[in-house]
Amino acid sequence: MVPSSSAEPAGLGSGEPATPTNSARLRLYQLVSPALPVGAFSYSEGLEVLSQAGRLQNSTAVAAWIEAELNRGVLILEAAALPELMAALTVWRERGASEAGLRARAAVLERDGWLMALREAPEVRAQQRQMGASLLGLVADLGWPLPPEPQGETPGSLSWPGAWAWALVALAVSPLDGVEAYLYSWVANQLSAALRLVPLGPTEAQRLQLRFGPRIAERAAALVQEGPILRWSGGVGAALAQLQHEELYSRLFRS
Repeated sequence: MVPSSSAEPAGLGSGEPATPTNSARLRLYQLVSPALPVGAFSYSEGLEVLSQAGRLQNSTAVAAWIEAELNRGVLILEAAALPELMAALTVWRERGASEAGLRARAAVLERDGWLMALREAPEVRAQQRQMGASLLGLVADLGWPLPPEPQGETPGSLSWPGAWAWALVALAVSPLDGVEAYLYSWVANQLSAALRLVPLGPTEAQRLQLRFGPRIAERAAALVQEGPILRWSGGVGAALAQLQHEELYSRLFRS
C-alpha cells in the first residue's frame, strides 16, 4: 500500500509527493483521460487483424473479445502485478541507494521485465516500451521522476505496467483503484479502436463500457489480493492476432 501522510496534498507538477486524500480519485481521472499524451489511441492490440479477417462484425463479437481478455489475457497478469510494483517502487523512492532501496529497484525491474516477456508480438512489446516511456516522461515533467539510479548504472525505463504503477505511487492512488483504472482504461481503448474498425456506434460502445463496469470491479477486487504468480494467461488467439498485424497490407493502427 502507498504510505499516507498528514501533509496537505501537493498540486500536480509541484515536485512534492502527492498524499492520499479524497482528491486522489480526481488525479486518477487524469491518468485514465483520453487526453493523456501516451499514444494509446494508435494501438489496437490485434483488434485490427480480427476485423479484417471478418471475425469482429458486431458488438457481440467485440464484447466476447473483451470478456476473453478480462478472463485470461496477459492484461490480467499486468493488472495483478500493479500492487507489488507499487509497493517496491514506494520502497525504492523512500530508501534510495540503501540496500533495501536497491533490492526494491531490482524487484521492480525483474517483474517489469517478466511482464514484457509475456508479450509475444514485437509490435506489442514496442507499444509497451513506447507508452511506458511516454508516461514516465510525463510524470517526471509533472514533478515526479523515477528515483535516481545507482551510481554507474545507465538510467533505465519501465514498460507500460511499471510506468503505470509509478504514476499511481506518484499520484497517491490506492492499489485497488489503480487496478480498476488499468482494466477500465484498456477496455476503453479497445472500444475506441472498435469504433474505427467495426460497425459499432458510439452509443453501443458506451453501452458496452457500462456493461463491463461490474466485471472490471469484480476482477480488480480479486487481482489486488492474488498477485500475478497465482494467475495464468491463455490469450493464444490474441497473441496470434497481434503477431499477424505486421503482415497486414493496409493498417490504421500500430499493433
